[in-house]
Amino acid sequence: MGCTPGQTGVGSYHERRTADVVICGAGIAGVSAAYHLSVQQGIKNVLLVDERSPLTLTSDKSTECYRNFWPGPGDGMVSLMNRSIDILEELARESGNVFHLTRRGYLYCTANANRISQFKRAAEESAKLGAGPVRYHTGQHGDPPYIPSAEVGFEDQPVGIDLILDQGIIRKYFTYLSENILALIHARRCGWFSVQQLGMYMLERARENGVRLLSGRVEGVEVTGNKVQAVRIRNGSHLGTVSTRHFVIAAGPFLKEVGKMIGVDFPVFSELHLKMAFGDRLGAIPRHAPMLIWSDPIRLSWSSEEEKELAESEETRKLLGELPSGVHTRPEGGVQSNIVLGLWAYDVGPVKPAFPFPIDPQYPEMVLRGLAMMVPGLQQYLGRLSRPAVDGGYYTKTRENRPLIGKLAMEGAYVIAALSGFGVMAACGAGELLAAHVAGIRLPHYAPAFAPERYEDPEYQKLLMRWEESGQL
Repeated sequence: MGCTPGQTGVGSYHERRTADVVICGAGIAGVSAAYHLSVQQGIKNVLLVDERSPLTLTSDKSTECYRNFWPGPGDGMVSLMNRSIDILEELARESGNVFHLTRRGYLYCTANANRISQFKRAAEESAKLGAGPVRYHTGQHGDPPYIPSAEVGFEDQPVGIDLILDQGIIRKYFTYLSENILALIHARRCGWFSVQQLGMYMLERARENGVRLLSGRVEGVEVTGNKVQAVRIRNGSHLGTVSTRHFVIAAGPFLKEVGKMIGVDFPVFSELHLKMAFGDRLGAIPRHAPMLIWSDPIRLSWSSEEEKELAESEETRKLLGELPSGVHTRPEGGVQSNIVLGLWAYDVGPVKPAFPFPIDPQYPEMVLRGLAMMVPGLQQYLGRLSRPAVDGGYYTKTRENRPLIGKLAMEGAYVIAALSGFGVMAACGAGELLAAHVAGIRLPHYAPAFAPERYEDPEYQKLLMRWEESGQL
């Protein structure tokens, strides 16, 4: 929801008080929905409403990455991501790659011999679901050649997954990684891009096709006979009404708040995830590196003085024990840049979204310590990290961490939300799917996996139980 009144080029109620579709939220999900409704489906009278500037609440705070490497059950996530990446590549070609789409891949690392079998299962499962073939690199005669990632661009790059067990390959191509690493998964149809530039490109295309951007706040929805009739929008001191038959909720972390306006309690919660950026002036991480992810739980090393200090507080005592896996990093910017992004959700839980949100002052040091397990060269910065920048946003997610995309029980109401930490990579496919629901055209085979009514299906409830027991949530 978010935007600042008085923004240049923003429409007003006085121009037109009707719209075929009103979209609440101009993050990447709302912008993608507007693009697909107008440019692809030809619905011209679309109103995109946000009280903040487009793409500025959480969309521009992400790591801006994408991947088609996902687990099951079912092929829903892999299929959605494959389609979303298809669209990203189409838009990159169409625009002259104005948003700098790359495909360096995601590199998952383990130093635990017991995890190698899990790596094999994960690679094979994702391949069966449509992520592309698995190539095994074991150091044996007959292994396929390993093809390193290109530093720029996305064309003519491998798809699928390279499972690397050959220490020769690891030491040759990833000299900066810990010598303790025993295996790597290099998921290949993965990379990153500029979300701001992608979003603005789609928004401009949408505006060329009739979409209007209104700086305002959705304050209510008028309903008659379980049908959407109009949306009330506050613009500064003015409260206006826009008649419409279609209302799309793309409200990001404000999903539950907007849902209450139509009597829907969405089954979601939010987590605050932070990100830091710092200057890697010593070049610990090469500029050509892929996304690097540590897949093992971490137990950090502390000095005796640090251990004593951490043990004094219940809040910090848990940092002395085993911490979750998933610390990750990637280079940011071109070869002239030395900026590196670092993220680690070592201590997250459900919270109520609030802006501005609190930032843990110890976050940069914790992330750096975690990353140094994977990239030992980063140890040089411990205790003397120069002015890291920290920002972040909320992951709004369902219990099984799959999005909500489609029609709601109220006629004329739709949702595109709960995109958690994958909103940037899923946005193009999610926007296309949402537009198909609104336009009433044939839906792709994966649509039921994200439909809000899936929770009413007893079989889906059973699946959720098995899902939780398997630890795949």
